[in-house]
Amino acid sequence: MTNFDGCQLPCIPKFSIGPAEAVQTSAIGRLKRFLAYPWNRYVKQWLKQTYYKIKSWKGGSSASNSVKDFAPTVPFQTGDLVRVRSREEIDSTLDPFKEVKGCAFLPEMYQYCGTQQRVLKSMQRFMDERDYKVKKVRGVILLENIICTGTPTFGACDRCCFLFWREEWLEKS
Repeated sequence: MTNFDGCQLPCIPKFSIGPAEAVQTSAIGRLKRFLAYPWNRYVKQWLKQTYYKIKSWKGGSSASNSVKDFAPTVPFQTGDLVRVRSREEIDSTLDPFKEVKGCAFLPEMYQYCGTQQRVLKSMQRFMDERDYKVKKVRGVILLENIICTGTPTFGACDRCCFLFWREEWLEKS
């Protein structure tokens, strides 16, 4: 028996018993699932870089201008009560890829808009499962009892991962 002091994620191939059956979806759903494979992150990264280069050449304004309007003046602490901003406020901070500083706002998160939540913690680092490296992060908050239960593209998931919330999407109550 080995003593493993790290994260359980590297062990997943050892204890999983194979892939789950895919949810039957439309051709668009299958395409979305195909594009979500990890190797496609490089394609997505290239598309985003190209988009922003073209936008800067045209002199267009970016969504980050409106993000500055929502930056918190006081950092969030564990236990703080916060209000998730309205859908319109959050949408005004998102770029065309539905992200703020690389953090995606998922459609499943809209149900929490306008609600009051409690901060679980402000993240400093996390494990990136794509390359099994711990990465630093700033401005990302975890809220108590708000977890992902799956996505329309991939279907239900029992893993219960916390959803990542940008500080710009929250305000102190």
